[in-house]
Amino acid sequence: MTKTQAVSFSRTGGPEVFDYVEIDLPSPSAGEVQIRQAAVGLNFIDVYFRNGTYKAPHLPFVTGKEGAGTVTSVGPGVEDFKVGDRVAYAGADGAYSAGRNVETRHLVHVPDGIELETAAAMMLKGMTAEYLLNRTFKVGPQTVLLFHAAAGGVGLIAGQWAKALGATVIGTAGSEDKIELALAHGYDHVINYKSDSFVDRVRDITGGKGVDVVYDSIGRDTFPQSLDCLKPRGLFASFGQSSGPIENFTLAALAQRGSLFATRPTLFTYIAARQELIDSAKALFDIVQSNKVRININQTYPLREVGQAHADLETRKTTGTTLLIP
Repeated sequence: MTKTQAVSFSRTGGPEVFDYVEIDLPSPSAGEVQIRQAAVGLNFIDVYFRNGTYKAPHLPFVTGKEGAGTVTSVGPGVEDFKVGDRVAYAGADGAYSAGRNVETRHLVHVPDGIELETAAAMMLKGMTAEYLLNRTFKVGPQTVLLFHAAAGGVGLIAGQWAKALGATVIGTAGSEDKIELALAHGYDHVINYKSDSFVDRVRDITGGKGVDVVYDSIGRDTFPQSLDCLKPRGLFASFGQSSGPIENFTLAALAQRGSLFATRPTLFTYIAARQELIDSAKALFDIVQSNKVRININQTYPLREVGQAHADLETRKTTGTTLLIP
């Protein structure tokens, strides 16, 4: 049994509920490895657990689902990983810590040539972009798409990836700086949602046809307008709710707007099978190593300052990806 530093909360609420604490770190159990974390990724799902939108399995709770580090010990029966391996993961609760045990079913090997900090910054966001563009809707050269929060962590990756797939890529952002950032990362058009109607602008850009698919992580503030951007039989992919949950959704709204489709996907369903996780991570590593997708680590915070990081994320002060450094 050793000790490690971690961030936990014992009650839900704002960023002030976090406590920087020392916790016990037992030896890894069967099927686990222990890792020394180089960096932890910050994601909006962490906010949802902290504020109670998603229910924590127990309290106190160490949140965080994404990180990368080096294996320091292995539990009984582990064969695919050894001490010294560089590894990364997404989907394993407890990331807000300097050291931790992780079930190997969540882990992938980080290829040579990709820094651990980069891996920590891109696993959850990058595999989200992967499944959205390759599996939720198969994006290709004929696709015209709308991606909200274009300058966010998923948005910057998705814009570059979609452009590499040959799509026409439309995004939304809330400031001139964010618009310029998105335009530099694959987007053909970026709409300022604060000053313009993104529905009207999408109709203008597409000659009144609408888009094939809308990727929406905003939720309440962009609904039902996102539906109004779609062409008949288009797909509404709602994969987050940073502005709050969508309310008063009716199936009739899909019929009225042209036999639309709607889905509420999550990464963790798309990588639940071990081979799907491996394939998704490989696709992500490959496109990053091809230099078609650049990972932007635009903010870093010491782990003990996670409250400030959450505050900045929630007030949309951040762009690209954010790391917490233990």
